[in-house]
Amino acid sequence: MEAQESRQRRTFTTEYKAGVVELCRTGGKSIADVARDLDLTESVLRRWVKQVEIDAGRQEGLTTAEREELTRLRKENRVLRQERDILKRATIFFARETQ
Repeated sequence: MEAQESRQRRTFTTEYKAGVVELCRTGGKSIADVARDLDLTESVLRRWVKQVEIDAGRQEGLTTAEREELTRLRKENRVLRQERDILKRATIFFARETQ
């Protein structure tokens, strides 16, 4: 059994994604056909189409803006926890020093 070659991760602009999704909607081709023609994975293309539906309010889920805010808040929360832990350790250290 041969090892499958891993594909290098690619990034796409918002405009490109929007164009591809529009092609899926109006091109008369299935998502699988469009994905094959553009050398994309079918799963990523389905995810793009679903996200457009969510952003348009036609499907339940987190919008792109909500997803970005959630990511930002999680990062901020992680930093605040790290700062809190550092302050806890510093308090313990200085409490020992003053005794």
